[in-house]
Amino acid sequence: MAEEEDAPPRKQTRLEKLVLDTLGIDELRDYIGELRDEIARVEADIGRKHSHRNAADAFFKRP
Repeated sequence: MAEEEDAPPRKQTRLEKLVLDTLGIDELRDYIGELRDEIARVEADIGRKHSHRNAADAFFKRP
């Protein structure tokens, strides 16, 4: 029981793990495309948030 308390917390999974055994090659390629689209969407949002953060940092920067 003490080991469970000392273990680092598990990282939350946001995507449901898909059972790949039942999918054909074309379906797997489509799935990869969906994942790449999601990655691009998240990276774009990260870029947008960096821009906002940089603008805020520049605005509140002391002379």
